[in-house]
Amino acid sequence: MILKPYQLVNMKSKTSNYYLFYGQNEGQKNEVIQKIINDKFTKNIYRYDEDEILNNYDNLLNELSNKSFFEDKKMLIISRVTDKIISFIEDVKERNIRDIKIIINSKALDKKSKLRASFERDKELVCVAFYHDDNSTLSNIASKFFNEKKIPISREIINMLVERCRGDRINLSNEISKIENFLLDKDKISFNEILKLTNLAENYSFSELADACLSNNKKKTLLIINENNFSADDCIALIRIFLNKAKRIFALKKMEQENKSIEECLTSYKPPIFWKDKEVVRKQIKHWSLERIQKLIFFVNELELLMKKENTISVYLLNDFILDQVRISN
Repeated sequence: MILKPYQLVNMKSKTSNYYLFYGQNEGQKNEVIQKIINDKFTKNIYRYDEDEILNNYDNLLNELSNKSFFEDKKMLIISRVTDKIISFIEDVKERNIRDIKIIINSKALDKKSKLRASFERDKELVCVAFYHDDNSTLSNIASKFFNEKKIPISREIINMLVERCRGDRINLSNEISKIENFLLDKDKISFNEILKLTNLAENYSFSELADACLSNNKKKTLLIINENNFSADDCIALIRIFLNKAKRIFALKKMEQENKSIEECLTSYKPPIFWKDKEVVRKQIKHWSLERIQKLIFFVNELELLMKKENTISVYLLNDFILDQVRISN
């Protein structure tokens, strides 16, 4: 059974005891889990990784069945999961173990995931996707905070604060906590004060920078470069990500040469391309020719070797490389 996060507001009225929470929005997942805890569970909350469950499988099932594991209502939160956890859920259901709620917390799952499919099909199981918050949602959260504190605030400040959190309400919550402490003996705050007080969330991942550059998004590429301070180790990690993504583009262009449409290429490519990445990969396929991407792969290989030899100037080498790609593309 599929539900939306907002439908979980009245969780205590739901009859299911088995939930799959998947996606990258850990902040929203944590809020929902905390609400469930506050509603029904004040104790007997146990957190496991999947490996701990599988390594102690029979003992844990027996303890749950014999009710010796807990005296009262119990909650298991299981993280770092794979499809292997399905058998555990099926065994718990088969034994009709009562007074238990199991929440499986997973990262993003594509449509081919057996775990996701199992929870979506079964009416006794609840499957909830937690996608990144959009700016409108984060803006509402920030505005609510300032309204409750009766702090006058401009739309410019709200927009700046939301932009620096990069789609993650955990980052927004952290920055709001800083502002709250700052306002303990104040009744207003300026744009410059918030600018100094908050940090750009380090959510501009290496992958995001590589994708922006390879898809010819000049504005985003320059923004990420300007907002990040890369170390020498970061440069090596980032250039390897560039290499892997360039090789993917090369493979997709080869598939396209076989008279396949872009959509066919995206669908048949292995390993599968996650749905949220398909649009940017689609742009990359259109932007690069087979010859140009092949030359880029050779160059990136040479650049990695140079960075390892000249570690002290690797940041400059990286910036020059990225800026060169932007110049070539425009």
